[in-house]
Amino acid sequence: MRLQVEPTAQAAPSIPQRMRALSKTKPTAGLELVEVPVPEAGSGEALVRVLRAGICGTDLHIYRWDAWASSRVALGRVIGHEFCGIVTALGPGTTGVRIGELVAVECHVACGACPICRAGSAHVCPRMQVIGVDRNGGFADYVAVPVQNLWPIPPGIEPEVAAILDPVGNAVHAALSTELVARTVAVIGCGPIGLLAIGVARRCGAYRIFASDIRPQRLDLARVMGADVVLDARTTPVADRIREMTAGLGADVVFEMSGSPEGIRTGLRALRNGGFLALLGLPAGEVLVDLVNDVIFKEATVRGIFGRRLWETWELATRLVEGGLHVRSVITHRFPLERYEEAFQILERGEGGKVILEVAP
Repeated sequence: MRLQVEPTAQAAPSIPQRMRALSKTKPTAGLELVEVPVPEAGSGEALVRVLRAGICGTDLHIYRWDAWASSRVALGRVIGHEFCGIVTALGPGTTGVRIGELVAVECHVACGACPICRAGSAHVCPRMQVIGVDRNGGFADYVAVPVQNLWPIPPGIEPEVAAILDPVGNAVHAALSTELVARTVAVIGCGPIGLLAIGVARRCGAYRIFASDIRPQRLDLARVMGADVVLDARTTPVADRIREMTAGLGADVVFEMSGSPEGIRTGLRALRNGGFLALLGLPAGEVLVDLVNDVIFKEATVRGIFGRRLWETWELATRLVEGGLHVRSVITHRFPLERYEEAFQILERGEGGKVILEVAP
């Protein structure tokens, strides 16, 4: 499914001159809800009126203003990269989408011209800009984005689900990077993407799914998403337990979604010889692992996962959602934009699953 080319339309009426936007205004922890001019859509861009937005771990890094955020994000940046909305205006000469259409947004803006993009791997373009990090994002009433980054939403998919097709795509990209049919699968870390990976693995024919986390509520959500066995990593030696329950072999496939050093080591120890491990969680620093015993002697396949393939993953994710993937089960909290502090505090405490900002009625 790709955008259908349409004649250039004019801006819809009644677009205000100013809007609310959640911005990084100071080099300290926190954000500020400010009033700024509504952006204009340039050539090749669409102006999107944001309806719903999801808060991601990247947003939390910016909120905390950690070393990565302070080295990457310019002060004054409007953040937010998971969102959906209504196309409200098109820039000069822009085609490819209709005013009034509900769209989700791919946050990675690839150059389209480098050898990596031209080889079909635009999701790892070295010149990539990220909406909400390198350019203004969707925690605002309006945002101008390249029309090539819009994904039309079919009827029947609700805005709050459309808003998080970005992380759904992360889970789909990770889960479908290997064979799942009749495989034993372990998911280490049951944040939103880990939970969604459980759902994808379940729908794609996994034989048995193990899930581990340190938060009881997330373990409960893992059961809802289809995990057969949930393991509390605070009290259970996860790798040993998985081996016990797989006749001493270990899991065929491991998805490491926590990014914690111990989670990565656990995932490698839980992996069977010749197995496949996908790394999507982001560690805060260097990680010490036993390459000899847990990778080389096992002849393990270890693959890094980043973003979503453009646009193959979006197609597959949309079909899975239309086919019944229970994305709404992962959404546990909803807040209006002006209550953003409460929303970020939920993430700070590691509570629940996905947190949604309701930007427009």
